[in-house]
Amino acid sequence: MNEAIPTALRDGVSMVEDIQYAKSATDTGARLEPVKSGSGMVRWVYALAAPFPTITDGVSLDDLVRTWRGEKNDLFQGHPILMAASTKAAFTYLWGQPGDAAVQVADESQLLDIAWNQQNTWALIPFEAIEPRWKVLQVDGLSPMDRSLDINAYPLVVNFGLTGDAHEINLIQEQALAANRPILPETNRDIHKMTTVVMTGVTALVRATADRMEKKGVNYPAQDILGWLRNADFTHVSNEISFDPTCPPPNASDPRLFFCSNPKYIELLDTIHANVIDMTGNHLNDFGTANLLYTLDLYKQHGMNYFAAGENLDKARQPLVLEHNGNKIAFIGCNPVGPVHDWATADKPGAASCDMDWMEQEVRNLRTDGYLPIVTFQYYETYLPKPTPEQVRDFRRMAAAGAVIVSGSQAHRPQAMEFYFGGFIHYGLGNLFFDQMDTPWTGTRNEYIDRHVFYNGRYIGTDLFTAILEDYARPRPATQNERLAMLTEEFTASGWEK
Repeated sequence: MNEAIPTALRDGVSMVEDIQYAKSATDTGARLEPVKSGSGMVRWVYALAAPFPTITDGVSLDDLVRTWRGEKNDLFQGHPILMAASTKAAFTYLWGQPGDAAVQVADESQLLDIAWNQQNTWALIPFEAIEPRWKVLQVDGLSPMDRSLDINAYPLVVNFGLTGDAHEINLIQEQALAANRPILPETNRDIHKMTTVVMTGVTALVRATADRMEKKGVNYPAQDILGWLRNADFTHVSNEISFDPTCPPPNASDPRLFFCSNPKYIELLDTIHANVIDMTGNHLNDFGTANLLYTLDLYKQHGMNYFAAGENLDKARQPLVLEHNGNKIAFIGCNPVGPVHDWATADKPGAASCDMDWMEQEVRNLRTDGYLPIVTFQYYETYLPKPTPEQVRDFRRMAAAGAVIVSGSQAHRPQAMEFYFGGFIHYGLGNLFFDQMDTPWTGTRNEYIDRHVFYNGRYIGTDLFTAILEDYARPRPATQNERLAMLTEEFTASGWEK
């Protein structure tokens, strides 16, 4: 095989009877190598990646190729691009020989650690090498983490195919046909093995947010971020408020902290394709358990899955298990805060109270059963970017038990992130649809929407979307400067100052 063949492609070749590897290219009539076109062509997708706490979101293909050629580029700040030897060979075929010191070759198993330990060092990796501590950068605005990507427009693709003696190639193809199996995999990025989950923070369709919905339309809050929310297989919303058919008209200045939402507002959740409702919130029973039962039934009518609340405690603690494109994902959550009237009991509807021993064991059981658990907490509120020691203790405990994502649903302003035992912890995402315009503390307008990507049975990474709340109801994408400030603040709080 050619030196450009990546390890996963080499391992994915299915040899048939009487077909063997040659000792050298001169000993064979058929070769697997990079091609423009050819027989049995394989499309291999690559990614430009950086350590997760990287501020830059993307580059142009022109800048990347110029850097490859050894030309100066401020984005790369004179650092070489990390890659495995096979990747260098593959892109040499596409772009020609790299410039002096433009590329640093290392063992593929060491690329991530090298990148994290060096300042401003990025890497070119095959799609199958993506893992959570990488941030996948866009190239010309395109990312292989986006399930809707038009792969024909994406520039970091190398085609491999069989070349050489036509008789030998035909023989290989005939034997593969007779064996009823392909010799080569079609690609390393099959969208039928990919699942995306969008996680959001606090939603409370009350007070000024509900007032704007009444005046400007039920779907007004989502108009600027609709694509982020709809373009996911599972869209999570932590809706803290029960629907009430007798809910009075919203009062934007109501000082009370007892809430209900008009049932017509569920149209907003339909519009954003919310299909995973997090019910760890602490306002579910503000106006009685009948409204919560009504809300559970309303979710069922609209085909929305929910978790962390139910008709009784046993049902509230049942994990929500889902399967999509071969990925088994489970949601489980709890509320340690209360108030007492919000918690489910053996015979009363409500949110799941927290029993950490129970939830830790449940997460372990889910992993044993092949699920990738996502844990959410309606934790004790703090308006600081750094989590409390107790929050760190409880969130880390779930990651150590096997949760791939641990997400704080309680935070009205964003909090820090970290990787722990291979899982991604985001201690708080901030609000989604709630009327806090930098009140009661500055920072409540800042919002994160996390897109988690799963592929072929494993969690591979997260994209961070950033938004700013406008008009007490409507988040919009952050500007470049606003995003820079948000990422810098949260990355610093996370201990990722560099």
